[in-house]
Parts: sequence; C-alpha cells; structure tokens
Amino acid sequence: MSSTLMILNGPNLNLLGTREPEIYGHETLADIESLCAKAAAEHGLSIDFRQSNHEGVLIDWIQEARNGFAAIIINPAAYTHTSIALHDALKTVSIPVIEVHISDPEKREAFRHQSYVGLVANRTISGKGAAGYAEAVAIAAKLI
Repeated sequence: MSSTLMILNGPNLNLLGTREPEIYGHETLADIESLCAKAAAEHGLSIDFRQSNHEGVLIDWIQEARNGFAAIIINPAAYTHTSIALHDALKTVSIPVIEVHISDPEKREAFRHQSYVGLVANRTISGKGAAGYAEAVAIAAKLI
C-alpha cells in the first residue's frame, strides 16, 4: 500500500501570504507544504503537494491519485462551491478524501456555504488556518 498523500490546492492559493492576509494569514503555500511534509513524516508518510488554478488539471490529478496514493487532501478553494466536476471525480476514488479550508466558509458570504467537495469527503476541516492542513494529514493517517 502507498504511503504518499496527494495534497491538492485550488485556484489563487499560490497567492497565499499576500492575498487577503486578514482572512488567509501570512503563511505562504511553500510554508504550508513544509508543514505538511513535517506532519506526514511524523506518521511515516510522504506528500505529493500540488497547486493549480485550473479545474481540469485538478480533476486529472484526482484521477491520477486513484492508483498509487494513500489519500487525498484537497483545498479546492473557490471550486468548493462551484465544481460538480470535482465532486464527481472525487466520487471515483476509493481512498480517503479530506477537505481543508484555511478560513471557515460557513462564516463568510452565503455563496460559500455550499461545498460540493464536502458531500464526498470523509472529513472537512475549516477555519484553522494553515494548521488545518496538519490536522488533515493526521486524520488521513488514521484513515489509511
């Protein structure tokens, strides 16, 4: 069995650290990648950390994760609320799926309250900042 977690990040997360720091904090995506690598190592796991602004690329990666990965951790960003395609792709995997959000969508604009990804995820972690990723790694480790 694989010991690699695929960690996917959606649109605009490449701008973390500079984009709306009052909502998303000052950590960069590279900081979060380091945090995830450390958390995974504590559980004897490794990570494959990716980011794309393109929905189709994220879908391709989800399909790739079906073979050779232990779990998917995904922050779909704005696609959380719009992408039935991501929802459908995640339904095809037989490995754990953990949805993570830096902010808490339930405490933001009403249009952010619906999560198509959350409907198929094993767990959702929201509003814990970058630390939510480390929690997602720990949950994935328990589920695999």
